[in-house]
Amino acid sequence: KRVRSSARSYDTELQRCRPEAALVEFGDYHPLKPIMVTDTKTRHGARKGSTSSSSSSSSSVAPDPLSSMLDGTDPLSMFAAASVIEAPAMSHSDLGRKRKEKEEEAVGPDFETWSSKRGEILARFTTTEKLSINLFMGSDRGKAPSPGSSAVSEKVRTRLEELDDLEEGSQKELLNLSQQEYANRIEELNQSLKEAWASDQKVKALKIVIQCSKLLSDTSVIQFYPSKFVLITDILDTFGRLVYDRIWTMCSDPRPLTDSFTVEDVNDTAKETCLNWFFKIASIRELLPRLYVEAAILKCNRFLNKCGIPETLPRLTAMIRGIGDPLVAAYARAYLCRVGMEVAPHLKDSLNRNFFDLLGTFRQVSSDSVQNQLVLQRVEVPEYLTLYSPAVNWILQCIAYRAPEPLLTEMTERCKKLGNNALLLNSVMRAFRPEFVAARATDFIGMIKDCDEAGFPKHLLFGALGRSLACADPPESERLTILNEAWKVITKVCSPQDYVICAEIWVEFTCRHFSKREVNTVLADVIKHMTPDRAFEDAYPQLQSVIRKILTYFHDFSLLFSMERFLPFLDMFQKDSVRVEVCRSIMDIFIRHQEEPSRDPVILNAMLHICKTMHDSVNALTLEDEKRSLALLIIGFIRMVSFGRDFEQQLSFCVEARATFCNLESVLVQLIHTVNQLAMETSRVMRGNHSRKTAAFVRACAAYSFITIPSLSSIFSRLSLYLLSGQVALANQCLSQADAFLKAAVSLLPEVPRSISVEGKLRSSESFLMDFINNFLATLLVVPDHPEHGVLYLVRGLLNMVQDYTWEDNSDAKVRVYISALPLLAAMSQETYLYSIPKVDSNETLYGGDPKFLSEINKLSETLIGQILDHLKALGRDEVRQQPLAFSLFGVLLAHGDLRNNKLSQLAVNLWNLSHKYGHCETRVSVRTLECMKHQAQQADMTHLSDTVQRLALQSRT
Repeated sequence: KRVRSSARSYDTELQRCRPEAALVEFGDYHPLKPIMVTDTKTRHGARKGSTSSSSSSSSSVAPDPLSSMLDGTDPLSMFAAASVIEAPAMSHSDLGRKRKEKEEEAVGPDFETWSSKRGEILARFTTTEKLSINLFMGSDRGKAPSPGSSAVSEKVRTRLEELDDLEEGSQKELLNLSQQEYANRIEELNQSLKEAWASDQKVKALKIVIQCSKLLSDTSVIQFYPSKFVLITDILDTFGRLVYDRIWTMCSDPRPLTDSFTVEDVNDTAKETCLNWFFKIASIRELLPRLYVEAAILKCNRFLNKCGIPETLPRLTAMIRGIGDPLVAAYARAYLCRVGMEVAPHLKDSLNRNFFDLLGTFRQVSSDSVQNQLVLQRVEVPEYLTLYSPAVNWILQCIAYRAPEPLLTEMTERCKKLGNNALLLNSVMRAFRPEFVAARATDFIGMIKDCDEAGFPKHLLFGALGRSLACADPPESERLTILNEAWKVITKVCSPQDYVICAEIWVEFTCRHFSKREVNTVLADVIKHMTPDRAFEDAYPQLQSVIRKILTYFHDFSLLFSMERFLPFLDMFQKDSVRVEVCRSIMDIFIRHQEEPSRDPVILNAMLHICKTMHDSVNALTLEDEKRSLALLIIGFIRMVSFGRDFEQQLSFCVEARATFCNLESVLVQLIHTVNQLAMETSRVMRGNHSRKTAAFVRACAAYSFITIPSLSSIFSRLSLYLLSGQVALANQCLSQADAFLKAAVSLLPEVPRSISVEGKLRSSESFLMDFINNFLATLLVVPDHPEHGVLYLVRGLLNMVQDYTWEDNSDAKVRVYISALPLLAAMSQETYLYSIPKVDSNETLYGGDPKFLSEINKLSETLIGQILDHLKALGRDEVRQQPLAFSLFGVLLAHGDLRNNKLSQLAVNLWNLSHKYGHCETRVSVRTLECMKHQAQQADMTHLSDTVQRLALQSRT
């Protein structure tokens, strides 16, 4: 007899398989519950057989090692309790006072460190002039002391001679050094200092520091002085750290010091060494090196005296008054303030005194000596004044840190008394808190107006004011006046570079407080200044910053693109890489902040232009990650486009987008999904009853997909989209279109390569192909046969392609496909199919259970089973591959075959025995299968299974 499928009643089976709701009992134990340690004494004291909850819970859980060993208390709890007992009682007021003192003595993370400014200073203050280094490193008269009792005195005498020789030694001069060579030489001296220290040549190390400090008195190349200061103070910092660490190490015997040590914790040897260093430095004859070197080891005063640092800072501050050059004096004060902030930030009086002394020296700028020096070096006064900026900015930053309002007000008043010195005013606005500056913005504008334009450009002052106003808001009533006053000055700046730097700062203030009208005016002014002579080419970073600031405050893109000057502003980005980067930033903001789909033609046209710019940047050299990133942004835009019920307009947009984004495959895939979704949305709106117009529209959607899919390079993308589009066509009763999609998918199967690249690695394509074929088989159940082709022509065509496909060696994939096809054929033979598509007549309706149709299904099933059995026989003794296949076929026959047929029943028994012959099947699965068969055999219409079950046996693996 031929193979026959069993008749199925899917509704009856569903009712049988539906389990009753099981009640779940929750226990007390949970692995994520915190461990509770109980008192063991209490537990031991309980009566035997007690039914209390604590007793029952403790008896059900294993004894806790902490409870048994520590009498119910864990060591952390004991430690915490002990610390509470030992800590002396302290009132809330004492705690608050100590906390406040500790905060004042420490510099928090909100303080901008010197190291963060170092690179900016070196990059800003450069020169092309030749530099020189004059070093008086002394002679090498020191010799090893002779052995004997006079060794100590000889050593002392040698060191004294070396110290004297610091002032009178041999001269070493390096001339005609470039800036980089000068920096390299200073770095070499820094390394020499470390090497001398490591080799216990402390006097040589001191020589290097003294001679480097002397270089700070040289202003022969004055434009380079701020950078020279940075380089040489690095050496001073190294020296100060080495001396402090040496003395600290001497104090660490017998036990190491803590950071909060006091003078009483320092031993006599360390104190003597520390004092010796200060005596050596005090013997330096010249003022500048003596000042700098003592400032470098200022922290070492902690080893000698509690009041050492508070007493030393005023003395060093007074010493600086003896420096004649105002620029040299300003940087000496900056260094002293830097060291002071590191060791004693709470001593504000010294900082204030340095600033007030600095104000007094500004009168020297107009002195004959300074003016003659500027003429000699051909340096203009504005350029000279900018050399003070790092020093003045740093001093004011130190003063303004956590300073009260009255002190800041006093500082501004002192600046006014100097005639509103522009340099000082600039530093004040940069150093003081933005809230302080914003609250007095009108006053600062008045001070800026009164400044001398020749000494310091006013646009720099407005730039400093703008930075503060970007962080804090001025009074609302003054905002428009502030903007107008600032822009009057900014728009008159002649240099495009200076203009765009200042304009970039004030764009944020404009966006923050005003509407698109004012922002559009600002953009027009920027375009006006930056377009002549293509000045924008040198200002791309600033122009990009303008775009970012606008996007930060304007998330309504209909408002953004309605600005007349926004798109012309984008046209200034003519360098490809910069233009793409700007477009990416716009798209990123659009995707993140556009909450609802849009059909606004202004937005769509602008965004389409931006996406096209990104797409057109793709070429053969573009990296895959870059392509993927651009494609995701474009896909995000496509998903945000919706024309509502105007489906034809939506399809037209997709047609235009396909032509625009043809080089990005993932975008084309998204467009196909969008069109398929559009067809399904049309069906939903029409509730499945298409009119002539909507039927033509969904056919047009199918045509769009059918034309687009072949242009994809990924074969699995094409396969999945052919299948998906065919399913969509079926759902919309487009039978000929669905047939074309499915036939195209079948004809594409031979082209599937045996291996594909996944994340840069070659992997077998077999698993991907199997997944696709199983999905395809599930779809074929509802696909009606074409009237001009034979019965089951799509199923036969698929199986023929599978048979002709070149599978991997030692692969069972083809047979697994045959096994997967048997349930499909069994489902096709039923009177009522398991699932169907509304308004689409499947083969159950077309053939109506015609015996010829069922005969064709049975013949095809026999052929497949024959092919499977032949393959099992060919495997021979390869039980590792043979047994799983046999068990899979057994499962199919059990679920779908008519086991009343003796031959089919015997085949099932043989497959069972073959799959368990060598013990490779999982026993648990086999046991559950037998239990399920026994349960089914108890049903009225399944009694024939009893004979089959009795013939099945489990074999031991041994």
